Amino acid sequence: MNFAVYRRAAAGLLLCAGCATGLNSMKSAYVIRRAPTAPLLQGRWDEPAWRGANVLAVDCFAVGRGSDHRPRTRAKLTYTAEGLLVFFRVADRYVVSTRTNFQDAVYKDACVECFVQPKPDKGYFNFEMNAGGTLLLTYIEDPTRTPDGFKKFSRLPAAADARVPRYHSLPRVVAPEAAGPVDWCVEYFIPFALLAEYVGPLGPIAGQTWRANFFKCADDSSHPHWASWAPLPADFAGGFHRPDCFAPIRFE
Repeated sequence: MNFAVYRRAAAGLLLCAGCATGLNSMKSAYVIRRAPTAPLLQGRWDEPAWRGANVLAVDCFAVGRGSDHRPRTRAKLTYTAEGLLVFFRVADRYVVSTRTNFQDAVYKDACVECFVQPKPDKGYFNFEMNAGGTLLLTYIEDPTRTPDGFKKFSRLPAAADARVPRYHSLPRVVAPEAAGPVDWCVEYFIPFALLAEYVGPLGPIAGQTWRANFFKCADDSSHPHWASWAPLPADFAGGFHRPDCFAPIRFE
């Protein structure tokens, strides 16, 4: 996530439609139900594997920055014995998506992001995916900003990209920008084994509580916008990379 645009902008507020605002705002835990069958990764929001999953809204928009575009972004999570599944569904406009290589700056495109921290004493992962299914993925232990990214972080290797199978409803490239209404989705699988390589053994998943946040952004759109699930501080210091503002997600 590129935050220079925020620093250049005039001071604004991060307001949330229907939510409290401000640092460390409390949210009820999002409950992740176990999938009765493994999702097919075909973008079917209401298939049996997803039908019972709870829905969360990414509707805390930065006010005073960017445009007045407010795409409706919803997400579902479910899990199997092997991993976590994430499904974003967006009712959007002004969609542009041009990055096609793993670890490209996908946050500049129409993008949805899942930041997840499995253990409180370890770092977090940022799964950032544009509308064309291109992934940016790092493991961040100290999100203090530096010219190279963060004070302590690891870019996951190219082999990790193939370990995150996914579905995306739009073509790999959307250009020029699609100004009219566009509904799009991405759906992907995160192996627990991949996370464990960085945070250590996860043990039995059922009953665990992790911390996370979910985002929608589009830095290079003609109508840029930035939104989160769990509220962020009004000064937006650190941008999306505020693990102290993550909210609980609990595996049923």
